[in-house]
Amino acid sequence: MRIRKLLVSVVGVAIALTAAAVPASSSVAIVGGTKASTTDYPFAVFLTTPDNFQFCGGTLVAPDKVVTAAHCAKGQQPEGVFVVAGRDDKQATTTGVSVPVKNIWVHPRYTDALVGEDVAVLTLAKRVGYRTIPLATEQDEVLYEPETPATILGWGRTASGGVTSQYLLKATVPVVSDQDCKQSFAKYNPAAMVCAGYPQGGIDGCQGDSGGPMVAGGKLIGVSSWGEGCGLPNKPGVYTRVVAYAKELAQQIKPTPVP
Repeated sequence: MRIRKLLVSVVGVAIALTAAAVPASSSVAIVGGTKASTTDYPFAVFLTTPDNFQFCGGTLVAPDKVVTAAHCAKGQQPEGVFVVAGRDDKQATTTGVSVPVKNIWVHPRYTDALVGEDVAVLTLAKRVGYRTIPLATEQDEVLYEPETPATILGWGRTASGGVTSQYLLKATVPVVSDQDCKQSFAKYNPAAMVCAGYPQGGIDGCQGDSGGPMVAGGKLIGVSSWGEGCGLPNKPGVYTRVVAYAKELAQQIKPTPVP
């Protein structure tokens, strides 16, 4: 496997090392996607450095809480991360909002995306007025059934090794059975992960999409995590299985008291 999807682009030494250590990719962008709008998907956000370099995606799950991938957040300091919401075009800096992060929670058991626990929560310095999306819970296991259509969103690369997208893109991919995903990836762990994609490939996340949402049934069911290449046959994207961490995430996204 070559590094494809630790869906991150490179932000500092910490993230560069994280991606390099993973033989699957850490940066995922939407391959085979179409333009989307934050008007329709207001919960889709992206993460930047203070100088506006976009390196990951995220999902607004409360007015001041964003779920993303642990490999996007581990080693980062809050003052080095901003969350951009309501902006379709990354270059349209007068639209939407860019909000500083004041706290970063990385799953305490996270060591490597290929092992699991690839999930983190960012607490924003202020609340934003965009619509959020609920997390999948134990009552939503049906959303993980094979062939369930899921929407993935991101601003990442549109081809492996290509340039990142200037605009928010979306694609629909079917959930892949755990058995088939295990055949594609020996390290696949169904207790922590879920796969989605087409046998023939062609539509997938890619570098830069890491941390972004996988949505089905109006719920956040996955977080873009890793994969091999972008859009390759029989190599679906691998996403953090949100339902596996529902209780821990619920604790992290409890409303922050208003001063």
